[in-house]
Amino acid sequence: MRKRLEILRIEHRDLDAAIDALTAAGANDQLQIARLKKRKLKLKDQISLLEDYLIPDIIA
Repeated sequence: MRKRLEILRIEHRDLDAAIDALTAAGANDQLQIARLKKRKLKLKDQISLLEDYLIPDIIA
């Protein structure tokens, strides 16, 4: 699971870099940027779920 979490984090960073590059280049393909952002949000949700599973909240 930790390996999967690391893979998701890397993919999330890569998508962030791709979105920044497209935006900086002045890309007019807003649909492509929106799709990348949507994928990035899905990855963030998956990362959060795995983190919650691996590091549960402990109320002291």
